[in-house]
Amino acid sequence: ISAMVRILIKGGKVVNDDCTQEADVYIENGIIQQVGKELMIPGGAKVIDASGKLVLPGGIDTSVHLEESFMNAITADDYYSGTKVRAEMEKLVREKGVNSFQMFMAYKDMFMLRDSELFQALQHCKDIGAIARVHAENGELVAEGAKETLDLGISGPEGIEISRPEEMEAEATHRAITIANRAHCPIYLVNVSSMSAGDELATAKMQGKVVHGETTIAHAVLNGMQYYHQDWAYAAAHVTVPPLRLDPSTPNFLMSLLGNDTLNVLTSDHRPFTIKQRAMGKDDFTKIPHGLPGIQDRMSVIWEKGVIGGKMDENRFVAVTSSNAAKIYNLYPRKGRIIPGADADIVVWDPEGSKTISVENQVQGGDINLYEGLRCHGVPLVTISRGRLVYENGIFTCAEGSGKFCPLRTFPDYLYKKMVQREKCQAVKAVEREPYTGDVVAVVNSSKRDFGASDLDTPTRPCTRHGGVRDLHESSFSLSGEKRTTRD
Repeated sequence: ISAMVRILIKGGKVVNDDCTQEADVYIENGIIQQVGKELMIPGGAKVIDASGKLVLPGGIDTSVHLEESFMNAITADDYYSGTKVRAEMEKLVREKGVNSFQMFMAYKDMFMLRDSELFQALQHCKDIGAIARVHAENGELVAEGAKETLDLGISGPEGIEISRPEEMEAEATHRAITIANRAHCPIYLVNVSSMSAGDELATAKMQGKVVHGETTIAHAVLNGMQYYHQDWAYAAAHVTVPPLRLDPSTPNFLMSLLGNDTLNVLTSDHRPFTIKQRAMGKDDFTKIPHGLPGIQDRMSVIWEKGVIGGKMDENRFVAVTSSNAAKIYNLYPRKGRIIPGADADIVVWDPEGSKTISVENQVQGGDINLYEGLRCHGVPLVTISRGRLVYENGIFTCAEGSGKFCPLRTFPDYLYKKMVQREKCQAVKAVEREPYTGDVVAVVNSSKRDFGASDLDTPTRPCTRHGGVRDLHESSFSLSGEKRTTRD
């Protein structure tokens, strides 16, 4: 066996979502074979010294858009190769290993589902055991808000924030959770961007509803003041939906929700566009392609703002960047955990290292970096994908096309186990009673009756006087309960 497929990570601290331990990790043929101290290792293994470093499960990014056509633009990153699969949901689940589908309550006249359609889609997801991803914004009000904003002469990037206030997200979030609860379907809310939507999610969880959610690195770090920048290109580079929120305390709030498990996953929602592509909306903010880059900086930025910022420890960091996603998408513990038998997707992390983010040294697509100049403490030193070194000492060694599609199983326990039990507890049944045997009298349609004056046991009074202003003392009300008649 070649030394390239035998790796020993020695001297580090292995970090999972629920524990940290000092241990060595031995990898062979793409699989973690041993985790512990004083391991018996065959000769010829490549040794990686992880002394003073953390050994983490590889990050899992649940929202990445590569080579995607959107609003007449194609994202600036692409896949090396790939095919578009168009088939029914059942076929995708059964034959292609797809276990999640995304639904939109926004994008009127494009993707938006009406409530009844969303209900039916959620019921179908439940029947086939799929994960229902829902983008929650009130599409009808968003469309009206965009029209009103343009009518006011506001055409710049600030229009995206003005026309999509957070109450539209909160209302749709509440509605989505309600519809999912009636459909008995677990729901996964994407791109939670506001404090009020976060409150809706927290309330639903406290009520025992099976709801999970993610936020993006941009929403958890940046705010909507970027849309009011004097430089149109800079402002447009921040356009996404839901928009970044104007309240500067929102990112701190969302980071707290990640820390306390109200939000489960932090994603990049990587959808980069160049300034020239965004310029399609130079005269109309609704035509600016929606989406932000972030795939490259996600781990370092969340470590800086979450761990260094005191919102979470290293175990929670692993949970929101890897383990929870693996559990939700039914990959755990094959992915998202460092144990024998798991895939060897590993990051050797230097918590004492640092870097300054800049567009000049980025690999991801796009011509602006939203986190330009941010100093991050905590950086990856080595990345291993399926047992192969793909990044070491600042050098990428992966080859195009080396990625692999992972077929996913349906009915993940992390979502459906609780839902099955909840449905049993909430089952309804008819009341057992003796049948009614008395007379049945048809109800007359009162709208067809011709009421006469004798049918109306109410007093009458003359027409209102004094130019349409009623005399307030002319009333049929009496404290004694007796009816009074009006004066002539």
